[in-house]
Order: sequence, then structure tokens, then C-alpha cells
Amino acid sequence: MPLLSVPKEVAVGTAMLGVAFAAGVLAGKRYPSFIFGTPSGKIGRNSPLRRYILDHSLREHPILKKLRLLTADHPHGRMMVSCEEAQLMANLAKLIKAKKVIEIGVFTGYNALSMALLLPDDGRVIACDINEDYAKIGRPLWKEAGVEHKIDLRIKPAIQTLDELLANGEAETFDFAFIDADKESYNEYYEKCFHLIKKGGIIAIDNVFWNGKVLKPRKDDLAAQSIHRLNEKLLRDARVNISMLPVGDGVTLAFKL
Repeated sequence: MPLLSVPKEVAVGTAMLGVAFAAGVLAGKRYPSFIFGTPSGKIGRNSPLRRYILDHSLREHPILKKLRLLTADHPHGRMMVSCEEAQLMANLAKLIKAKKVIEIGVFTGYNALSMALLLPDDGRVIACDINEDYAKIGRPLWKEAGVEHKIDLRIKPAIQTLDELLANGEAETFDFAFIDADKESYNEYYEKCFHLIKKGGIIAIDNVFWNGKVLKPRKDDLAAQSIHRLNEKLLRDARVNISMLPVGDGVTLAFKL
């Protein structure tokens, strides 16, 4: 199906991402250590270049910033989605006028809050996680931001929640999905989200680089193997247009045709 058969906003957004990424790749071949921060192709979390990126592009809601700083002090704070990636996804969701969002892997709720802030008052985020203790960190800030009513936190295995949504007749009613949970289940999450997302919707898949381990997954690294298999599958999946971007630990955007 040609790209222009999807809504104009999605076609334009996909084209812009493609141009930006192609330019980055070409420039990266000429200036590899500058464009991507290190010869390995990843900008360090604390590198001067990443600081420059944040200083010149991040427009963070005050309560989002409060939650980010609170999460940074947590022993597992590195599990949080990068703020620049969350902003990119929020911008894409806004571009397609998203109203219903699925989030698989909530942690302290930074990305759920980011999405809820842009959704209309009757919008909702189905937030899936198995650990309520992490989410309790963000809940008070969801309330402070006035968006707690938009976030439907479901503490159970995400597969169960996705199956319930499908059984309740919600196939092809969601606009955006974000996958950032146990990596061994990525393919199953992707397939169920594909059926829940409407045409023109977006599925964002996080950690597709897995700290570079996808380049040569070890036999005992089931997470790296799972992500690598999904990366290869997405390249051939004619049901979607894709862009794999070097943001955070790598994110692939799949635009449903």
C-alpha cells in the first residue's frame, strides 16, 4: 500500500523522519564521532553533545521535569525512557491527533504523564505494568498535573490486558502504542498492538539497540536475540512503514498502513 494512502499527517510525519534520518546517516559517515557522539554510534547519556541536544530542544512540562529528577534518584532510574524520546513520541501523538494510547512498561510513569498531558480531556492511556511500587512514585504527580483521570493503570501481565482489550472489541481503536517492557515478549506485544492500533496509528518500540548487543546477540542473551529477531521482522513487515532512530537506546517507529 503506498504511503499516501494513510492520513496526510502520518504521511508527512513519516517523510520528515525519513529525510532527517537519511541526513543523519550520511552526515554520520562523514563525521561519525560528532553526529553520534562515540565511534560505537551512541550518544552517551552524560555526554556534552547530549547536553547540547537537551539544552536546545527539550520543552519539558515542570511536573514532567519534577518526575524525571525524582526518578533519577531511584536505584533503577536508568530504566526510564529518555526525555528527548518521550518528547518525540508526544509530538508524533499530537501530530496524528491521538486520543487512545497503550503503554507497555510504565516504570514511574514519565512517558504516561507525557502522553496524558497532550491528550484531550476524554483521552486515555492504558498503562500496563506488573510493578505497582514504581508507579506509586509517579501517581501523585499525575494528580498534580491534573491528568490522573486519563491514565488507566493496569497492574497485571500486559499480554492479559491486551487480550482483554481485543476481547472487548477495541481492535483498531487505538492511535499510539509504546512498547518498553520485558524484551523476550516484544514480538507478542507488537502483534497484539498491531491489531489494536488503527490504520495511520503508530507503534513505538524502545531499546531496539539493547546497548549494541543486537549486533551479535549471545546465545544466552534471550533479550538481545528477541529484539534482533523483531528488528529483522520489522524490516520485512509490509503492513507498516518504519523508521529506526538513534534516540535513547534506539527506537523503531512503525506506522500502520
